[in-house]
Amino acid sequence: MATTYGALLRGINVGGSRKLPMAGLRTLMTGLGHTGVGTYLQSGNAVFTASYGDEESLAQELAGAIEEQFGFRVDVLVRDHAYLAAVREACPFPAAELEGRQLHVTYFSAPVDAERYAEIDAAAYLPEEFRLGDRALYLYAPDGLGRSKLAEHLARSRLNKGLIATSRNWNTVVKLAELTGAGR
Repeated sequence: MATTYGALLRGINVGGSRKLPMAGLRTLMTGLGHTGVGTYLQSGNAVFTASYGDEESLAQELAGAIEEQFGFRVDVLVRDHAYLAAVREACPFPAAELEGRQLHVTYFSAPVDAERYAEIDAAAYLPEEFRLGDRALYLYAPDGLGRSKLAEHLARSRLNKGLIATSRNWNTVVKLAELTGAGR
């Protein structure tokens, strides 16, 4: 049985480095035997249907193929439609009342617990806030990510040690759930 997935590539086409043309990514993924391949924006979001593998093996396969084809390593997370829709539905913030730039989700390669972030003095960052979900962190940044001191703190490598972590704004979170949905 085939499953539809979203692939989240970390750190491509940012600041002029690690250029990965989306047309090239689509061709590469089709060459791996995936169907229904599409991309969203230029920041490393792809959707595809696979009739084999699981999230981890598909992510490893895609990362290896990108390195072979384009000459650089990219961290890749692959998540199925059910997971992407669940992340959207579980948002602890009033997403319908916010602008897409105010709400972000960081997807992780493994579950995270509150202890990992216990050192953060949440009150010091208000009105910015974060909440943990299933292999995800939701961030409310009313002035946007670029001005967020909390986002800067959360991105510190020691907090995310041992994890692949990649963030998307709320508009992209919603779109990925839609694009991987039934009847695409």
